[in-house]
Amino acid sequence: MTTTTKPATPVAAPAARRLGPGALALRQGRMEITQFLRSRESVVFTMGFPIIMILIFASIFHGEIGGGVKFTQYFITGMIATGLMTVSFQNLGIWIPIERDRGVLKRYRGTPMPKWVYFAGKVIMVVAIGVAETALLLLVAVLLFDLKLPDTAAKWLTFGWVSALGVTACTLGGIAISSLARTARSGSAVVTPVALVLQFISGVFFVFTELPNWMQQVAALFPLKWMCQGLRSVFLPDGFGGQEPAGSFELGRVALVLALWCVIGLALCLTTFRWTTRRDG
Repeated sequence: MTTTTKPATPVAAPAARRLGPGALALRQGRMEITQFLRSRESVVFTMGFPIIMILIFASIFHGEIGGGVKFTQYFITGMIATGLMTVSFQNLGIWIPIERDRGVLKRYRGTPMPKWVYFAGKVIMVVAIGVAETALLLLVAVLLFDLKLPDTAAKWLTFGWVSALGVTACTLGGIAISSLARTARSGSAVVTPVALVLQFISGVFFVFTELPNWMQQVAALFPLKWMCQGLRSVFLPDGFGGQEPAGSFELGRVALVLALWCVIGLALCLTTFRWTTRRDG
Protein backbone atom coordinates (compact mmCIF):
# COMPACT_ATOMS: atom_id res chain seq x y z
CA MET A 1 0.00 0.00 0.00
CA THR A 2 1.42 3.23 -1.00
CA THR A 3 0.77 6.45 0.77
CA THR A 4 0.71 9.78 -0.86
CA THR A 5 1.89 12.84 0.86
CA LYS A 6 -0.01 16.03 0.49
CA PRO A 7 2.15 18.66 -1.15
CA ALA A 8 3.15 21.37 1.23
CA THR A 9 1.34 24.62 0.79
CA PRO A 10 3.87 27.22 -0.39
CA VAL A 11 4.47 29.96 2.09
CA ALA A 12 4.48 33.39 0.55
CA ALA A 13 7.52 35.45 1.34
CA PRO A 14 6.69 38.44 3.51
CA ALA A 15 6.18 41.54 1.42
CA ALA A 16 8.83 44.20 1.79
CA ARG A 17 7.63 46.91 4.10
CA ARG A 18 7.13 50.13 2.29
CA LEU A 19 8.40 53.20 4.00
CA GLY A 20 6.04 56.10 4.47
CA PRO A 21 6.86 59.62 3.27
CA GLY A 22 8.19 60.69 6.67
CA ALA A 23 10.43 57.64 7.02
CA LEU A 24 11.79 58.14 3.50
CA ALA A 25 12.66 61.75 4.26
CA LEU A 26 14.33 60.84 7.56
CA ARG A 27 16.37 58.08 5.91
CA GLN A 28 17.49 60.49 3.19
CA GLY A 29 18.29 63.09 5.84
CA ARG A 30 20.46 60.65 7.79
CA MET A 31 22.32 59.76 4.62
CA GLU A 32 22.92 63.45 3.82
CA ILE A 33 24.21 64.12 7.35
CA THR A 34 26.52 61.10 7.15
CA GLN A 35 27.92 62.24 3.82
CA PHE A 36 28.45 65.73 5.18
CA LEU A 37 30.32 64.47 8.25
CA ARG A 38 32.54 62.26 6.09
CA SER A 39 33.80 65.33 4.24
CA ARG A 40 36.36 66.80 6.62
CA GLU A 41 36.77 69.93 4.54
CA SER A 42 33.04 70.68 4.69
CA VAL A 43 32.87 70.04 8.43
CA VAL A 44 35.88 72.22 9.20
CA PHE A 45 34.80 75.09 6.96
CA THR A 46 31.07 75.02 7.73
CA MET A 47 31.26 74.33 11.45
CA GLY A 48 34.56 75.99 12.16
CA PHE A 49 34.43 79.20 10.12
CA PRO A 50 32.06 81.19 12.40
CA ILE A 51 33.92 80.03 15.51
CA ILE A 52 37.32 80.90 14.06
CA MET A 53 36.06 84.32 12.99
CA ILE A 54 34.61 85.17 16.39
CA LEU A 55 37.82 84.05 18.08
CA ILE A 56 39.82 86.35 15.79
CA PHE A 57 37.52 89.37 15.96
CA ALA A 58 36.89 89.09 19.70
CA SER A 59 40.64 88.90 20.30
CA ILE A 60 41.25 92.02 18.20
CA PHE A 61 38.31 94.19 19.31
CA HIS A 62 38.17 94.36 23.09
CA GLY A 63 36.14 97.53 23.38
CA GLU A 64 32.46 98.38 23.42
CA ILE A 65 30.19 99.65 20.68
CA GLY A 66 28.39 101.82 23.23
CA GLY A 67 25.92 101.51 26.07
CA GLY A 68 28.06 98.96 27.88
CA VAL A 69 27.65 96.42 25.07
CA LYS A 70 30.79 94.59 24.01
CA PHE A 71 31.70 94.27 20.36
CA THR A 72 31.39 90.48 20.75
CA GLN A 73 27.74 90.87 21.69
CA TYR A 74 27.15 92.69 18.39
CA PHE A 75 29.42 90.48 16.32
CA ILE A 76 27.73 87.22 17.39
CA THR A 77 24.58 88.17 15.48
CA GLY A 78 26.45 88.33 12.18
CA MET A 79 28.29 85.10 12.91
CA ILE A 80 25.09 83.19 13.60
CA ALA A 81 23.51 84.54 10.41
CA THR A 82 26.55 83.84 8.24
CA GLY A 83 26.90 80.38 9.77
CA LEU A 84 23.33 79.54 8.79
CA MET A 85 23.92 80.96 5.32
CA THR A 86 27.09 78.90 4.94
CA VAL A 87 25.48 75.59 5.83
CA SER A 88 22.49 76.25 3.58
CA PHE A 89 23.14 78.63 0.67
CA GLN A 90 26.87 78.10 0.25
CA ASN A 91 27.01 74.40 1.08
CA LEU A 92 24.12 73.43 -1.20
CA GLY A 93 25.23 75.76 -3.98
CA ILE A 94 28.60 73.99 -4.08
CA TRP A 95 27.65 70.35 -3.44
CA ILE A 96 24.57 69.99 -5.65
CA PRO A 97 26.60 70.76 -8.82
CA ILE A 98 29.12 68.11 -7.73
CA GLU A 99 26.33 65.54 -7.36
CA ARG A 100 24.87 66.60 -10.70
CA ASP A 101 28.24 66.31 -12.44
CA ARG A 102 28.86 62.85 -10.98
CA GLY A 103 25.48 61.64 -12.22
CA VAL A 104 24.03 61.23 -8.73
CA LEU A 105 21.00 63.41 -9.49
CA LYS A 106 20.40 61.58 -12.77
CA ARG A 107 20.30 58.26 -10.91
CA TYR A 108 17.95 59.70 -8.29
CA ARG A 109 15.57 60.81 -11.01
CA GLY A 110 15.59 57.31 -12.48
CA THR A 111 14.54 55.63 -9.23
CA PRO A 112 10.97 55.21 -7.93
CA MET A 113 11.81 57.51 -5.00
CA PRO A 114 9.70 60.69 -5.12
CA LYS A 115 11.83 63.63 -6.17
CA TRP A 116 10.83 65.68 -3.13
CA VAL A 117 12.59 63.17 -0.85
CA TYR A 118 15.97 64.31 -2.21
CA PHE A 119 15.24 67.90 -1.24
CA ALA A 120 13.77 66.85 2.11
CA GLY A 121 17.06 65.12 2.90
CA LYS A 122 18.97 68.31 2.11
CA VAL A 123 16.65 70.34 4.35
CA ILE A 124 17.04 67.89 7.25
CA MET A 125 20.82 68.04 6.88
CA VAL A 126 20.82 71.85 6.81
CA VAL A 127 18.62 72.08 9.90
CA ALA A 128 20.61 69.51 11.88
CA ILE A 129 24.03 70.97 11.05
CA GLY A 130 22.73 74.54 11.46
CA VAL A 131 21.39 73.84 14.95
CA ALA A 132 24.61 72.09 15.99
CA GLU A 133 26.76 74.87 14.56
CA THR A 134 24.74 77.63 16.24
CA ALA A 135 24.75 75.84 19.60
CA LEU A 136 28.53 75.33 19.42
CA LEU A 137 29.07 78.98 18.46
CA LEU A 138 26.96 80.23 21.36
CA LEU A 139 28.74 77.89 23.77
CA VAL A 140 32.16 79.16 22.73
CA ALA A 141 31.02 82.80 22.95
CA VAL A 142 29.48 82.31 26.41
CA LEU A 143 32.48 80.47 27.85
CA LEU A 144 35.25 82.59 26.36
CA PHE A 145 33.73 86.04 25.84
CA ASP A 146 30.92 86.32 28.41
CA LEU A 147 28.20 86.52 25.79
CA LYS A 148 24.83 87.43 27.30
CA LEU A 149 22.12 85.12 26.04
CA PRO A 150 18.53 86.32 25.49
CA ASP A 151 16.78 86.68 28.84
CA THR A 152 13.11 86.53 27.81
CA ALA A 153 10.90 83.98 26.08
CA ALA A 154 9.90 86.60 23.52
CA LYS A 155 13.53 87.08 22.44
CA TRP A 156 14.06 83.33 22.15
CA LEU A 157 10.90 83.13 20.04
CA THR A 158 12.24 85.89 17.79
CA PHE A 159 15.54 84.04 17.58
CA GLY A 160 13.64 80.94 16.44
CA TRP A 161 11.50 82.48 13.71
CA VAL A 162 14.28 84.70 12.33
CA SER A 163 16.59 81.69 12.10
CA ALA A 164 13.87 79.47 10.59
CA LEU A 165 12.83 81.98 7.92
CA GLY A 166 16.43 82.90 7.19
CA VAL A 167 17.67 79.34 6.79
CA THR A 168 14.64 78.50 4.63
CA ALA A 169 15.32 81.43 2.30
CA CYS A 170 19.03 80.56 2.11
CA THR A 171 18.35 76.86 1.52
CA LEU A 172 16.02 77.61 -1.38
CA GLY A 173 18.52 80.15 -2.69
CA GLY A 174 21.32 77.58 -2.52
CA ILE A 175 19.28 75.03 -4.46
CA ALA A 176 18.38 77.66 -7.05
CA ILE A 177 21.89 79.04 -7.56
CA SER A 178 23.27 75.51 -7.96
CA SER A 179 21.82 75.49 -11.49
CA LEU A 180 24.19 78.29 -12.54
CA ALA A 181 27.25 76.08 -12.19
CA ARG A 182 28.06 74.29 -15.44
CA THR A 183 30.45 71.80 -13.83
CA ALA A 184 31.34 70.50 -10.38
CA ARG A 185 34.44 72.70 -10.26
CA SER A 186 32.55 75.89 -11.05
CA GLY A 187 30.14 75.57 -8.11
CA SER A 188 32.52 77.15 -5.62
CA ALA A 189 33.48 79.89 -8.11
CA VAL A 190 29.83 80.83 -8.55
CA VAL A 191 28.68 80.72 -4.94
CA THR A 192 31.64 81.78 -2.79
CA PRO A 193 32.06 85.34 -4.19
CA VAL A 194 28.32 85.97 -3.75
CA ALA A 195 28.47 84.78 -0.14
CA LEU A 196 31.54 86.88 0.66
CA VAL A 197 30.09 90.06 -0.83
CA LEU A 198 26.85 89.60 1.10
CA GLN A 199 28.78 89.09 4.33
CA PHE A 200 30.76 92.30 3.88
CA ILE A 201 27.79 94.51 2.98
CA SER A 202 25.26 93.02 5.44
CA GLY A 203 26.90 93.96 8.72
CA VAL A 204 28.54 90.62 9.47
CA PHE A 205 32.08 91.90 9.94
CA PHE A 206 31.31 95.57 10.64
CA VAL A 207 28.71 97.67 12.43
CA PHE A 208 26.03 97.96 9.76
CA THR A 209 25.33 101.68 10.23
CA GLU A 210 29.01 102.49 9.67
CA LEU A 211 28.85 101.14 6.12
CA PRO A 212 28.28 103.55 3.20
CA ASN A 213 24.62 104.33 2.58
CA TRP A 214 24.64 102.84 -0.94
CA MET A 215 26.05 99.61 0.47
CA GLN A 216 23.27 99.46 3.06
CA GLN A 217 20.71 99.91 0.30
CA VAL A 218 22.16 97.07 -1.75
CA ALA A 219 22.34 94.79 1.30
CA ALA A 220 18.66 95.48 2.04
CA LEU A 221 17.75 93.64 -1.16
CA PHE A 222 19.04 90.31 0.21
CA PRO A 223 18.06 88.13 3.17
CA LEU A 224 21.37 88.11 5.08
CA LYS A 225 21.03 91.76 6.10
CA TRP A 226 17.57 91.10 7.53
CA MET A 227 18.73 87.98 9.33
CA CYS A 228 21.46 90.00 11.03
CA GLN A 229 19.02 92.77 11.90
CA GLY A 230 16.48 90.37 13.38
CA LEU A 231 19.18 88.67 15.45
CA ARG A 232 20.43 92.03 16.71
CA SER A 233 17.01 92.54 18.27
CA VAL A 234 17.61 89.31 20.19
CA PHE A 235 21.13 89.84 21.48
CA LEU A 236 21.27 93.62 21.89
CA PRO A 237 19.32 95.82 24.33
CA ASP A 238 16.03 97.19 23.06
CA GLY A 239 17.46 100.71 23.03
CA PHE A 240 19.86 99.74 20.24
CA GLY A 241 16.95 99.60 17.84
CA GLY A 242 17.17 103.37 17.64
CA GLN A 243 20.61 103.04 16.07
CA GLU A 244 19.32 101.02 13.11
CA PRO A 245 18.95 102.91 9.80
CA ALA A 246 15.14 103.04 10.20
CA GLY A 247 15.28 103.86 13.92
CA SER A 248 14.02 100.42 15.04
CA PHE A 249 14.69 96.72 14.51
CA GLU A 250 11.65 96.56 12.17
CA LEU A 251 10.80 92.96 13.03
CA GLY A 252 7.65 93.11 10.92
CA ARG A 253 9.67 94.06 7.86
CA VAL A 254 12.28 91.43 8.73
CA ALA A 255 9.58 88.75 8.65
CA LEU A 256 8.08 90.13 5.44
CA VAL A 257 11.38 90.31 3.52
CA LEU A 258 12.54 86.86 4.63
CA ALA A 259 9.14 85.34 3.77
CA LEU A 260 9.26 87.04 0.37
CA TRP A 261 12.68 85.54 -0.28
CA CYS A 262 11.30 82.12 0.62
CA VAL A 263 8.67 82.57 -2.10
CA ILE A 264 11.24 83.87 -4.61
CA GLY A 265 13.62 81.03 -3.81
CA LEU A 266 10.90 78.41 -4.19
CA ALA A 267 9.83 79.86 -7.55
CA LEU A 268 13.43 79.83 -8.79
CA CYS A 269 13.91 76.24 -7.64
CA LEU A 270 10.77 75.07 -9.43
CA THR A 271 11.68 76.81 -12.68
CA THR A 272 15.46 76.44 -12.90
CA PHE A 273 16.56 73.27 -11.09
CA ARG A 274 18.26 70.72 -13.34
CA TRP A 275 18.78 67.01 -12.61
CA THR A 276 21.36 66.54 -15.36
CA THR A 277 24.28 68.50 -16.73
CA ARG A 278 23.96 70.45 -19.96
CA ARG A 279 26.07 67.87 -21.79
CA ASP A 280 23.59 65.15 -20.77
CA GLY A 281 20.69 67.14 -22.21
